[in-house]
Amino acid sequence: MTWTDPLTLIRHGWARHKDTEGPIRRVVSNLPFEDLKKRDQPNRQYEGNGIKTNKYRLWSFIPMNLFEQFHRMANLYFMGLAILNFVPMVNAFQPEVALIPICIILALTAVKDGWEDFRRYQADQQLNNMPCFIFSRKQMCFVERRWKDVRVGDFVRVLSNQIIPADILLLHTSDPNGVCHMETANLDGETSLNQRKVLPGFSTLGEPFQPQTFDSTVVCENPNNNLNLFKGYLERPDKRRTGFGIDSLLLRGCTVRNTDEAAGIVVYAGHETKSMLNNSGPRCKRSKIERKMNTDVLFCVVLLFFMCLIAALGHTIWLETFDSEPPYIVPDSNGNYTPSVLAGFYMFLTMIILLQIMIPVSLYVSIELVKMGQIYFITQDLELYDEELDTRVQCRSLNITEDLGQIQYVFSDKTGTLTQNKMVFRRCTIMGTEYSHAENAARLAVLNGANEEEEVTIYQQTKLPPLFPLDELQDTQDKNHTNPQVTAANLRRSKATAGAQGDMAFSSPLETVVVPDWKLKLEVDHQTGPYLDFFLSLAICNTVVVSTVTSQRQRVTGRRNSSYSSSSFSSMRDWFRKRSVQKVFTCMKFSRRTDEKLADPFVIDDDDPDILHIPRVSDTTEDHPYFISRKVTSNKGKHSPADSEEVCYEAHSPDEAALIHAAKAYGFTMVERTPHHVTVKLPNDVLMKFEVLDVLTFDSTRRRMSIIVRHPDTNEIIMYTKGADSAIMERLRDVFSDMSQPDKQIAVKTQKDLDMYAEDGLRTLCFAKKVIGEDEYRAWSAIRQEALSAIDEKEERLMDSANCIENNFSLLGATGIEDRLQENVPESIQALRRAGMQVWVLTGDKAETAINIAYSCKLLDNEDLVVTFTTMKKSVCKMRLEDTLGEARRSAGMNSQFRGHNATFTGSSVEPSIGLVIDGPTLSMAMSDELVDQFVELCKHCRAVLCCRVTPLQKSDVVKLIRHKLRVMTLAIGDGANDVNMIQAADVGIGVSGQEGMQAVMASDFAITRFKHLQRLLLVHGHWCYSRLANMVIYFFYKNVAYVNLLFWYQFFCGFSATAMIDYWLMIFFNLFFTSAPPIMFGIMDKEVSDSTLLSLPELYRRGQHTEGYRRSTFWIAILDAFYQSLVCFFIPYWTYNGSDIGIFSFGTPMNTISLFTIILHLAIEIKSWTVVHWAIMIGSVVMYFIVTLAYSAICISCNPPSDPYWIMHKQMADPMFYLVCILTTVVALLPRYTFHVLKGTLAPSSHLRARQLERLPPSLLPGAEDQRGAWPRRHVRVLLTRVPETHKNSAP
Repeated sequence: MTWTDPLTLIRHGWARHKDTEGPIRRVVSNLPFEDLKKRDQPNRQYEGNGIKTNKYRLWSFIPMNLFEQFHRMANLYFMGLAILNFVPMVNAFQPEVALIPICIILALTAVKDGWEDFRRYQADQQLNNMPCFIFSRKQMCFVERRWKDVRVGDFVRVLSNQIIPADILLLHTSDPNGVCHMETANLDGETSLNQRKVLPGFSTLGEPFQPQTFDSTVVCENPNNNLNLFKGYLERPDKRRTGFGIDSLLLRGCTVRNTDEAAGIVVYAGHETKSMLNNSGPRCKRSKIERKMNTDVLFCVVLLFFMCLIAALGHTIWLETFDSEPPYIVPDSNGNYTPSVLAGFYMFLTMIILLQIMIPVSLYVSIELVKMGQIYFITQDLELYDEELDTRVQCRSLNITEDLGQIQYVFSDKTGTLTQNKMVFRRCTIMGTEYSHAENAARLAVLNGANEEEEVTIYQQTKLPPLFPLDELQDTQDKNHTNPQVTAANLRRSKATAGAQGDMAFSSPLETVVVPDWKLKLEVDHQTGPYLDFFLSLAICNTVVVSTVTSQRQRVTGRRNSSYSSSSFSSMRDWFRKRSVQKVFTCMKFSRRTDEKLADPFVIDDDDPDILHIPRVSDTTEDHPYFISRKVTSNKGKHSPADSEEVCYEAHSPDEAALIHAAKAYGFTMVERTPHHVTVKLPNDVLMKFEVLDVLTFDSTRRRMSIIVRHPDTNEIIMYTKGADSAIMERLRDVFSDMSQPDKQIAVKTQKDLDMYAEDGLRTLCFAKKVIGEDEYRAWSAIRQEALSAIDEKEERLMDSANCIENNFSLLGATGIEDRLQENVPESIQALRRAGMQVWVLTGDKAETAINIAYSCKLLDNEDLVVTFTTMKKSVCKMRLEDTLGEARRSAGMNSQFRGHNATFTGSSVEPSIGLVIDGPTLSMAMSDELVDQFVELCKHCRAVLCCRVTPLQKSDVVKLIRHKLRVMTLAIGDGANDVNMIQAADVGIGVSGQEGMQAVMASDFAITRFKHLQRLLLVHGHWCYSRLANMVIYFFYKNVAYVNLLFWYQFFCGFSATAMIDYWLMIFFNLFFTSAPPIMFGIMDKEVSDSTLLSLPELYRRGQHTEGYRRSTFWIAILDAFYQSLVCFFIPYWTYNGSDIGIFSFGTPMNTISLFTIILHLAIEIKSWTVVHWAIMIGSVVMYFIVTLAYSAICISCNPPSDPYWIMHKQMADPMFYLVCILTTVVALLPRYTFHVLKGTLAPSSHLRARQLERLPPSLLPGAEDQRGAWPRRHVRVLLTRVPETHKNSAP
């Protein structure tokens, strides 16, 4: 081992730190410097590839763990009191004994933290030692090394189906087109394959990759966590620059698919890779109850302060009553007595030690246990289990379960959340002529009317992927294990899946099969120019990946040279799963059989090329939801790479899948796509191979996508563009100058057709083309390449270059695609609104489409007054806001008067009937500082709000605005990456694991598979979690105050000397063993109302919205009740034994027993539903008390001199007076609370009590017949809730 100068280490560390702060990163090849020491290499300042997620070392564990634990104020508070107890002047107990509670808490926490950290260390070591291939200059080949040996500047080769060890700039691939397919589902949740392309000039067909000849410098941005952004350039020795982006970066943790091998230079390693920067661990939020609870803890601190102050003043006054020092006060070593004032100050500190349990430190631990139990029952709810996807609800945030029961505003996405995100091609308009596709509509009506099980659709499992793709490796381990809970689902699914080779994702005939319109078919057969261009744009203006079936994500069946072993894969699985124990509930999922066979359930003629044919793929489980296949052959003899092979499409969105299906139905089939060309087979079987010059990808700002190609016949440069109507229409050739009269008519007719599509609830897209001159393209291409090579302001420059070329379009036509509502969405929205929640829809679709969907899902009724705000002028927006707000205020006043006159007769209120529809530009103006208050007030008067044409940023801004302005609990639900900001901005974020990947799920607090599950998640589990936790917290405060006050009352009879009449060990056992389990059980299992009743009566949910379960008044009532019960528990035994000669512990033992009985029976009064578990824990706590107390008093001969509890409990239990005192005192202590419950239930029953009373009635006596869903009629709901306070009846919080 060589010794390094500390100054050198500091200098190198400073160099690394300084470089990290720079704007760019420069990477050169490590090969010329391979023989040099690490500190002399040019890339030494960058992180290595080894990862370290554990926090501790063996020598630093104890100090670091204690340092972290003492960041918690509660631990610091109790440790301070324990240390204070060592001061002789203020100690209340034996100093060593006072350390026991806090030491137990610290030790248990340290053991838990140490075990978790050791598991992380093991997983890190296994992951760091996974094999990979690194190029060596000495051996002039790729040699096997470990992941931890990879450094920035190394050349790494990755084989097919292997996991990428670091972020690698792609320089070579075995694909002749310079393409590498990468599966990124493990990072961003997207289930499609992503293409990565080699930098220009680094992929030569037929030649091996030679890293030793690499002499360029990679200049890129510093590490960041943006998975969709990467910018930089390659600088050659002659200073020529070649720009690159994210499409040339292989990301750590992803898997190479459909490519034999890929190689490149490492630019980011270890903790600087994008995957590691995105791995921030579980989300942490603070619930509303927890925030309120912290305030009540401060009240307890204030109460403790006053009680100790009273004791200090009492002790001082008591000392002043003596004319001379009493004999039992011991002087100090000098024979001096402590002054009474100073003695009072010492007594203040001593009383803090004695009454320390007034602060419920164990409450926080109990809450964590309760929430874990609540999450377990949520994830085990079979009603939230999706049989089709074999997925249950996921709880990704452990701290906010009770917030599910307090939601007041729900913000929902439309596509994929309210709708199925199954895009069905319905209609199109071409050159101003509309084609209704009536035959296709009739086919869809037939399919839609059939039973859903008969419409055989094979779904992909869209479970949350781990950081690395390891679920596939568990198939062979789990294939012999079948979950009995999903047997029925598997049997049903087996009818559609028998005979295939593995689980694959196919589109159903509802989505893929399009019956052509016969009129349009005749036009296409004539091969007219506009119609040809329209369907060519449908076929090629997309990002659909085309590959042959033989290369579809097939797995390695034998051992490669990479030496990947099952243990290596297991290490990656363990690394992900052991990152945090808190993710254990997220990972709960049903096991499934992986040896099921898939087959096409439809009759297939292999000779007919127009029929879908399902490929046979070896053991594939992770394909894309929009994966389809088709056998394509050429009758003209023209060769295509896809001839005689089945062609597979993998679309990134359902819209693209629907469009490419429509193009294929008319004979325009894309058979091959590479970065440089795209081949389309025409209806006459002629293959057209377009040279791809550039692709301008879709983004939410431009709202369009373009592809620039060179026409194979005319050699013209043509740009095909698709996008939203607003993004295309505004960029057509100017209507008043350049556009001819026919073009004007086409644009007007197309716009009318678009409006009709939107009114029918269809999603619309416009298609256009532009012929670009050679000179114009060369000039634009130079600007484009300069923007691609930029690092600073690269996005802005790319946006400007796209806007520069995307203009003067010639309109081709538009399409209308249907996205159907999910099952039970209208019923779910109605239930949420009956529960008092305001439901908003935030979507990027047109206003007409959103309004149509809103009517379909019952968000809007026919009687509602729908107000639409669409303007580009702020003055007009302000005027409309003022006028509408004035009308809303007058309407609200009239409704208030109506309620005042008619509430006695109707028992219900008149809800506002205004629906607000506002588009993105108008929304921006309405949310300006000048108009935001008026806008928020108007929204409060609206029954529903629809925000259309909004961006992802606007979605999050709306959620933040309502949350902060109205101070309400918000929930956001969405399924796509564009919903992530909205989900994270809300108090509770719900991700829908649908067909747009898993980014929304990974950013959410809870994940479901269907919108209808939100109803049960909120109305049932949200209500239960809130009620249970609120009641448990209140009970905890009561329990501690009631018990500690026994010691306080005794001070009035012992000169405020901080003497305890209960043995300190029994005091520790009281909170640690005797009364700890019942409240935890109470918080996990108590069920105020059954789930069926909560679903039938959504109005019961409003209790949580108004925080009825945990109010400030509820807290103080519990405290006052605790004071009363403590007075009873102290003074009845005091009066009973007054004048007797019993010892101090003989006096305290009945009080301790009475306190236990009172606290346990108090909880029994509060419990609403009794089970075997309730009885076992309640009785078990009492039995444990007597067993432990009897054993302790039998063996403790001199535990607490001069007074010892030896044999005291035995003597008390032999005295009949002991039993009489215990029974009488407990009854008197609980009588007021029991009487209050009886009178309240008789004279003023709550809605929940009425609901429980209905549950006890026989079905024949229920008020009215139930409908098919078991829900009670609304008129009986009004009768049930007649006595609900008026504030509960308003739908608006």
